[in-house]
Amino acid sequence: MATTNNLTSNFTRMLMKKIMPAFESERVLSRNVDTQLLSGVFKPDTGRIVDFKRPGDFRSVRSPKGDISGVAKNRILAGKASGIVQDYITVPLEWDNIEEALELDQMDELVVQPAASRLVTDLEVDFADFMMKNSGLLSGNPGTAVTTWEHVADSSAVMKSTGIPSGKWNYSVNPFTQVSLASKQKSLGSGGISGDLISQAHKEAIIDPNFAGMKVMTATTLSSFTSATTGDLVGSLSATPAGDYVTAKDTMTQTLAVTGFGSFAGTIPAGTVIRITGRNRLNLNTRTTQLGATGSKIEHTAVVTTTSAAFSSGAGTLVVSGPGLNETDGQYNTVDSALTSGDIVTILNADNTLFQPNLFWHEKAFSIGSVPIPRLNATDAFAQTKDGLQIRLTGYSLGDENEQRLRLDFLPAYAVINPFFAGQAFGS
Repeated sequence: MATTNNLTSNFTRMLMKKIMPAFESERVLSRNVDTQLLSGVFKPDTGRIVDFKRPGDFRSVRSPKGDISGVAKNRILAGKASGIVQDYITVPLEWDNIEEALELDQMDELVVQPAASRLVTDLEVDFADFMMKNSGLLSGNPGTAVTTWEHVADSSAVMKSTGIPSGKWNYSVNPFTQVSLASKQKSLGSGGISGDLISQAHKEAIIDPNFAGMKVMTATTLSSFTSATTGDLVGSLSATPAGDYVTAKDTMTQTLAVTGFGSFAGTIPAGTVIRITGRNRLNLNTRTTQLGATGSKIEHTAVVTTTSAAFSSGAGTLVVSGPGLNETDGQYNTVDSALTSGDIVTILNADNTLFQPNLFWHEKAFSIGSVPIPRLNATDAFAQTKDGLQIRLTGYSLGDENEQRLRLDFLPAYAVINPFFAGQAFGS
């Protein structure tokens, strides 16, 4: 039986000092959302979920004399955003003789930078997929490439029209979209890149730090999916969905029973965008109907957030991010009239097509929580970024095998704070 021996604590602390700058330098998407260390929030009864309070919203009333005795009062409804613990992201390392490796001039190049880069890349790929599936808004037409700065500006218009608080707006494109934009004129203003940014990759990713109020950047980690082959993209609601805030407040999702999609018997993948005809979006600040560039009302869209169960004869159930809510008091309404059985539902993603949407979001749309990882019976070193992401580095050895090993671990929890603060972006 192998005997486990510990490496010296000096080694793990020294290596962590090299890994953390490399980890920080590679962050892009994860640097532009809410992040925090979830210290002390997980207990035996919480399992893999931790809850964050969701801000309330209220309406005002008008009266000639200030008499509100006959007016319905605002409800105080405590919603929660659930942070769900993901799988460990681990980079395992192994040497025959790690002490010799420490003396190599290429230590940073051969070990530190690749390990940190892999940890960050997997985090950002995983989180970008989470963002795509949980964004509640839409800019442009799914499948149409973003080729002009006007297409980019449309996302800013969607955010303004939705009533998202200004500041900390972000827009991310793939590298080839950046090429398309490179030769195009833009005139909505830009500013210099702040000198206090830590992440080198973040600096290099920024195409424009302030275009139409958004930080526009490139990312190689944007998620993609292949749409279903339904044969019929237009169906209808087969039942009236719950449209009240109490039902939606803890998930900000909505369950839609649909039918009429021909003889489709497959699944609808997460990321698919649907439109509900005749139900129109509201500005979530003013609660007035949103109007597009031509003055027409903007119809309600939503994103399938989890891949559906298999349909049967064109009928099935979709769970979507960005619920269409409509109640009498209007306090939390997101659409101008309630979704009803028989409403036309259109899948906006063409059949059997690969989609990779750009993303736009406010910093408070999503959150990454870093779960503190317990120590192992080995030599551990811990380090934490300024915004609360904690990494554990564990060094250990297997004496009989004459092997020295390291593992670099990060344990994230993801949460959707507000799906209406983010969206998928295409050209138009």
